[in-house]
Amino acid sequence: MTNIIEVKGLEFEYRIYDDNGEAVGANKVLRGLDLTVPKGQFLAVLGHNGCGKSTLAKHLNGILTATAGQVIVDGMDASDEGLIFDIRQKVGMVFQNPDNQLVATVVEEDVAFALENLGVPPAEIRKRVDGALRIVEMYEYREHSPHQLSGGQKQRVAIAGILAMRPDCIVLDEPTSMLDPKGRAEVMATIKMLNEQGVTIVLITHYMDEAVQADRVVVMDDGKIIMDGTPKEIFVRVDELKSHSLDVPQVTELVYLLRKNGVNVPPDILNEQECAEALLKLPHGEYVPEEKQPRQETDPDKTPYAAVVKNLCYKYSIGTPFESTAVDNVNVSIRKGQFVGVIGHTGSGKSTLIQHLNGLLKPTSGEIFINGRNIWAKDSDIRSVRFMSGLVFQYSEYQLFEDTVYKDIAFGPKNMGLPEDEIDRRVRDAAKAMGLSDELLGRSPFDLSGGQKRRAALAGVIAMQPQILILDEPAAGLDPKGRDTVLDEIDEYHRQSGTTILLVSHSMEDIVKYAEKILVMNHGRLFCYEDTDYVFSHTKELSQIGLGIPQISRLAHLLKDGGLDIGDDIYTVERAKDRLLKTLNA
Repeated sequence: MTNIIEVKGLEFEYRIYDDNGEAVGANKVLRGLDLTVPKGQFLAVLGHNGCGKSTLAKHLNGILTATAGQVIVDGMDASDEGLIFDIRQKVGMVFQNPDNQLVATVVEEDVAFALENLGVPPAEIRKRVDGALRIVEMYEYREHSPHQLSGGQKQRVAIAGILAMRPDCIVLDEPTSMLDPKGRAEVMATIKMLNEQGVTIVLITHYMDEAVQADRVVVMDDGKIIMDGTPKEIFVRVDELKSHSLDVPQVTELVYLLRKNGVNVPPDILNEQECAEALLKLPHGEYVPEEKQPRQETDPDKTPYAAVVKNLCYKYSIGTPFESTAVDNVNVSIRKGQFVGVIGHTGSGKSTLIQHLNGLLKPTSGEIFINGRNIWAKDSDIRSVRFMSGLVFQYSEYQLFEDTVYKDIAFGPKNMGLPEDEIDRRVRDAAKAMGLSDELLGRSPFDLSGGQKRRAALAGVIAMQPQILILDEPAAGLDPKGRDTVLDEIDEYHRQSGTTILLVSHSMEDIVKYAEKILVMNHGRLFCYEDTDYVFSHTKELSQIGLGIPQISRLAHLLKDGGLDIGDDIYTVERAKDRLLKTLNA
């Protein structure tokens, strides 16, 4: 089979410069890496943050040039500057954030942008643009503005822009990390379809359910490839993957745990269908549900509300042709000390809702109460509200700006007018809560790793000791170990401080692991606000409103359809394992 990409002994280092622009060192990221990619293959690349996978990707279409070694693209040396345009037409690149790739004000103009720069004749541009948009099923949106599209639609437009150049290979660097489950599914369906049409795919991802769809998986660590094989060959190595800060599909982990408990199931199971088939072949008894204690309602006088939203409506672009209702008559009351998961499809209104809870947005109509106080009353000081209700945005490391980590964490407490000794205590307590050592406090925040930056930004909000802490996708873009570290520290902070936490996430697996109650938004309205068990016992309804459900929940439905009922409240691997061990040993 002919290789479209050949990487031989690739080394690359990022130069480190001082304030005067003088090179003072180098950070070696790739270390003698070898890789071949046959034409037509679907290759998934895994690895923890900082392992070098994005740097590798940028070598495959000439964005970066090797420090040593060689990258050959369809017979062309990527280090030859005279061949760069030819190479980039052969290998297209799609990045993580679709907003960073869209440059025009109309979809079809965006797709045509690269073709116009290449001097393609107008008639040919028209043909290619229409064809590319049809392939990604965005032709009907060709005259829309990109900023009016959902995240998944934007990413498909970005893919269309690459397709219009008719590349033989597309490299995608975490293209779904910022998308909701529906958007992720749309992009993955497009990727699979393109591969079936003969386009070579190189997909960098932290999502294991995406990697299992590939023909081949390589795992990187410390700038080298440490594993290379089919998905079944790679994911059966559960302990080894976890030692490299990676994860495995939920059903793969389930069979791994069942086998450790003596259950005879194949170890190389990757999807819920084959897992259900294997488990249904085993002898089993009938699951007897445990008797649940009736739910005890908390005395409102003893546990007051941290936030109350009454008849909230919010409209964007009022009085213009683009006027739209983002939040429509929402009523919800959140008790102090609760850990609440906030979920909803892209455009459901969840981000607009949470921005009202610390006064970033003012309601079109309705009222917001924080700790019993109407934050938009005439005599209210909205600045003080933001000290009571802290909001941490997605990719919070972009909020870092000071010379040292200490100064960055201290910024909020200083603005509160606190004395120096209290500021110092809060900085150190917040840093400790987020797992940052005293040694790191004196360093520049820009010298930290990706996970450390995220935790430093979180510490800066925690240092203000807000009564409500709102987190918008705090683990987005992190590898599995980094994700678990950040979320575990937030959970521990919640238990130690009693702070009310609102966690916004597209990951149902993260939500069910930490949240005791879940607020579900759908098309601007409150779909439900209930206990986690209740919400995830209605997974079919969640699917109908465009939300993904944990793979382990889908497995439970398949088992029930096949006659093995382990309950409707299965949304963690541990619970599925416990129920199956009781049922299979019955």
